[in-house]
Amino acid sequence: MEQNLVKVKVWDLPTRVFHWGMLCLLGGLWWTADAGEMEWHQILAYGLMVLVGVRLIWGVMGSETARFSHFVRSPKTVISYLGETRREGISASIGHNPVGGYMVITLITLVCIQLISGLFATDEIFTEGPLYSLVSSDTASWLTWLHKKNFDLILVLAAVHVLAVVVHMVKGDKILGAMFSGYKKLPASKLGEHTGELTFVSILKAAILAVVIGGLVVNYLMLPVINML
Repeated sequence: MEQNLVKVKVWDLPTRVFHWGMLCLLGGLWWTADAGEMEWHQILAYGLMVLVGVRLIWGVMGSETARFSHFVRSPKTVISYLGETRREGISASIGHNPVGGYMVITLITLVCIQLISGLFATDEIFTEGPLYSLVSSDTASWLTWLHKKNFDLILVLAAVHVLAVVVHMVKGDKILGAMFSGYKKLPASKLGEHTGELTFVSILKAAILAVVIGGLVVNYLMLPVINML
């Protein structure tokens, strides 16, 4: 076993805020929908919309390990990684491993579908999405169905994600702690595979993105709901 471990910063603050923020907001969205607290359900959804909007842009212009280009690999690379894992076991990765990268993309895609469908959804009693009037009743009904079923799929994927984290932790890859601190202890040999130092973008840029996107979402979507409370 590799004994020479080096402490390395792998996750910036915006990426960690997105990770834990999405977890908390999805839990809140599940509870508010189940309890019938639809105004709060909408407010939390718009908060999630801000997080996802920032994350999508940060995935293009953010820190190195946050960029989609860093962790979205070709199917051939994923298959090769799975074969290597089967032969040699799970090893620590700089950022997301090839399989984890696809998990991130899938989860963000499902959350985007959830947010978009929710804009047109209705409970046919009190609550309608802000864009409900722009589509026919049949389309709204279908999008409402999609909104409910897609969330079930998100829950399944979240369970798979948690299971994968547990397996990695048991095998010695302390990825959970890294999502709190931003730092991971990696074998020196693993660092040797990465040429140059990881680059990190100032969190000020993420803060500006959050203010701009948040301002638009709050003004056009969240405030009308807050005024009804």
